[in-house]
Amino acid sequence: MAPSARLLIIGQAPGTRVHETGIPWNDRSGDRLRQWLGIEREAFYDSSRIAIMPMGFCYPGVDARGGDKPPRPECAPLWHRRLLAQLPDIRLTLLVGAYAQARYLGKRRGASLTETVQRFAEYGPDFLPLPHPSWRTTAWEKRNPWFGEGLLPALRQRIAAVF
Repeated sequence: MAPSARLLIIGQAPGTRVHETGIPWNDRSGDRLRQWLGIEREAFYDSSRIAIMPMGFCYPGVDARGGDKPPRPECAPLWHRRLLAQLPDIRLTLLVGAYAQARYLGKRRGASLTETVQRFAEYGPDFLPLPHPSWRTTAWEKRNPWFGEGLLPALRQRIAAVF
């Protein structure tokens, strides 16, 4: 993370592949997120423009029901304030997934992730909530066409304004 970063992406915790490579969003979820943002891989990893901060900094392991375990709850309270103090130029924070939304939107968020994301305009100009871009989101996107028709164009417009 560089102090000049203007976009902050707060995600969940490293998944298996990210844990193995040490590169955040270095998996299919990252490919999908970059597609949503309209940002090429090289620009996405330009730390002078984009800061990436997870809710949990260590790999939480695999959940017995499939997928990864949730981020460890002590990480964000311990580290986020310290790291945010090093990022004075952030103009937009993307809250990717329910854990980031719960922490940063608190009682302002909707009753569900879908409701929170659908109400994205209410959280600006500082925050923009997104679902986690895993393969599970494919069906969610089909059930919620407003995401691709309304939110993604607004997201790309906001990103262009930030840079």
